[in-house]
Amino acid sequence: MSLISLVAKLASALVPLSLSLYSTHAFANEPLRICAIYPHLKDSYWLSVNYGMVDEASKFNVDLRVLEAGGYLNLEKQKEHLQLCTRWNADAIILGTVAPDLYYSSITQFIGKTPIFATVNKLLLDEQNLSVLKGEVGVDWYWMGYYTGQYLKEKHPTGSGKANIALLPGPRSSGGTKPVLKGFYSAIKDSDIHIVETLWADNDKELQRNLVQKAIDHEDLDYIVGSAVAIEAAISELRAVGKTQSIGLVSTYLSHGVYRGLLRNRVEFAPTDKMVEQGRLSIQQAVKYLTDQPYNRVEAPIIEPLTPEKLNRKVIAQSLSPSEYRPTFYVYNDKN
Repeated sequence: MSLISLVAKLASALVPLSLSLYSTHAFANEPLRICAIYPHLKDSYWLSVNYGMVDEASKFNVDLRVLEAGGYLNLEKQKEHLQLCTRWNADAIILGTVAPDLYYSSITQFIGKTPIFATVNKLLLDEQNLSVLKGEVGVDWYWMGYYTGQYLKEKHPTGSGKANIALLPGPRSSGGTKPVLKGFYSAIKDSDIHIVETLWADNDKELQRNLVQKAIDHEDLDYIVGSAVAIEAAISELRAVGKTQSIGLVSTYLSHGVYRGLLRNRVEFAPTDKMVEQGRLSIQQAVKYLTDQPYNRVEAPIIEPLTPEKLNRKVIAQSLSPSEYRPTFYVYNDKN
């Protein structure tokens, strides 16, 4: 076999490798347009999702545009964002909905036939609208609540003595709040956990700080259990009133502040659903769909329970954006 024939044969054998996920669009004329819509970017949960999406989008021939509604109560603003994405001629929309059933019978009114991918929060659609939903990324938040409750139940089984908790789950309308509470309630059955009060507010630092201050006025309070924003506020509030050692803190999900609390033994427990990884998976789903590649329509990272004694570096990297990272709203492709 001549040298030229050998080289040609080797080149032919390598062609399938060039069609991998990261190189399929290296020579495409036009970048894909993907629009990502979040409920907010107020806390490091969605910041970490944002990092995963932005970092993953930078590996492809993709223009990424990010919009955030400013809070779970801003339903109309998120509807406007859907329309804005279609006017931007997005090839696909990744949606973190502000409410699971908000678009149940109306999503196509805002996006037409644009393919949509649900991220983090469950998106419920009727049969007529379901055709535009091409993928979902996210865990069942029932289990986030369940693992949180299970941790407390194991510490305070029936007959061990009453343990009083204040529950600060976040906003009532949040996509994950209801299943979290359902899982939590299920897990603490037949235990000595006693909920003395449930306090609601949007995941805003000052709003949650106000709730923490109200919660710690209860006599004989043993734990504050709540959203990462609430637990971050509680760390400093307990320190200010000298109750760090007397009131335990348990978070229903992970954030940078909760992670620091775990490192310093200020937080006892938090489950993580790997937010960075979810951001990456959502971009991968959209790109694979738009380029006719096989993909899993439903992706769910494994939930990992974290304690000060159990902090796996790989899991943390899959969960939290780098400390210096700031929200990014545009990724422009520059490969062409």
